[in-house]
Amino acid sequence: MLRRDFLKGAGYGFAAAAAGAAVAADRGMMPQPSAPMPPASCPTGSRQTFSDDLMSLPLVRAEPDRLIAVTVCTRPFRAQGARIEMEKLGRTTIVHNYGHGGSGWSLSWGSATFAMRHVAATRVNEIAVIGCGAIGLTSALMAQRAGLKVTIYAKDRFPDVRSTFATGSWTPNSRFCAQEALTPEISQRWEEMTRITHRMYQHMLGLPGNPIEWHDRYQLANKPFDPDAKTPRPGEPEYPDLERRVRDLTPRRLDLAPGTHPFPVPYVRRSASMNYNITAYSRMLMNDFLVAGGTLETREFEKPGDIARLKQRTIINATGYGARALFGDESIIPVRGQLMKLIPQEEITYGLSYDEEYSMVPRRDGIVVQAQGGGGDFNNTDIVPDRAAAEATVLKLADLNERIRAGRGIRSCA
Repeated sequence: MLRRDFLKGAGYGFAAAAAGAAVAADRGMMPQPSAPMPPASCPTGSRQTFSDDLMSLPLVRAEPDRLIAVTVCTRPFRAQGARIEMEKLGRTTIVHNYGHGGSGWSLSWGSATFAMRHVAATRVNEIAVIGCGAIGLTSALMAQRAGLKVTIYAKDRFPDVRSTFATGSWTPNSRFCAQEALTPEISQRWEEMTRITHRMYQHMLGLPGNPIEWHDRYQLANKPFDPDAKTPRPGEPEYPDLERRVRDLTPRRLDLAPGTHPFPVPYVRRSASMNYNITAYSRMLMNDFLVAGGTLETREFEKPGDIARLKQRTIINATGYGARALFGDESIIPVRGQLMKLIPQEEITYGLSYDEEYSMVPRRDGIVVQAQGGGGDFNNTDIVPDRAAAEATVLKLADLNERIRAGRGIRSCA
């Protein structure tokens, strides 16, 4: 995107100021569909019908030969939550801003705000940022907003940074911290970062490229939803329920009664989900940074002393999982995450999750599908994609589609 095109479309400044019918799939590739669930009986005197919108819900073409990407990344989990603090390295001040688990995009602007409070205390006019992912770019933009000259030093940039391989959903409490390490201070800081970032994203709705969008999301389950139930992940710590602190930020969840939806499961909950079109969003952030006078240099750092030799005396360290090797931070635990991307479908404007098996997120750059609930990801550094597992997950979504097709036409109560 040329700078002048961006200026015409969105105006000067950073991002912070600022969905036909379903195509029939090849049945030969699909597993045999499960028998459709019989329609539930309606309460006496009630009238339940399918919503027209839900009845015609377009389906994802969940076919393995439509996979365009299978990617793996390691998310930087810290039991204590993100590290946002100052450290002196000779005459250089390092402001650490890393370790957000699976919440990097969802906490980025708030995290950058906290980092900038430390930067302001150094009273410098120029800083450097190490790292060019979600945290690095937002930190740099916040520094520019404060009037500072900023240089980003990074080995990789989009689309090669780890942030590119995120699911693209608003998940501010995705492996942010461990229950055993939770303190009132960590809870309060998480809430503030969440609220700041959420507010920033509301100002990006409707921008060219649709970097941020709201979509309906359907949670499908075979047993009743239990608000107090916790689903432990094998081999992982217990994670706290921080979302209760920010329930006011998202629309209320709605449980759909049997006969009002086409899904072949007894329990369906609809909610609203905020998603990031990462390709468009990351390009927008980079353009904002460059338009505001930022400089980007390709450089790799092997040890802290390499950073200390930079001309800037205040440095924001936004290296994410890379901080484990660069600063010897053994508190960072890698969490493997594999996702699959199917060819984009413009008509797919909803997301869904099926129990703890898999989820689907609609994005402009592809339909993202991810397996859930399995073990073996925590403290796993393996970044080799598992194509067989990817295809198996896609076929689970295909099976759901077959069951939805089989159920269409079943009359609802009247």
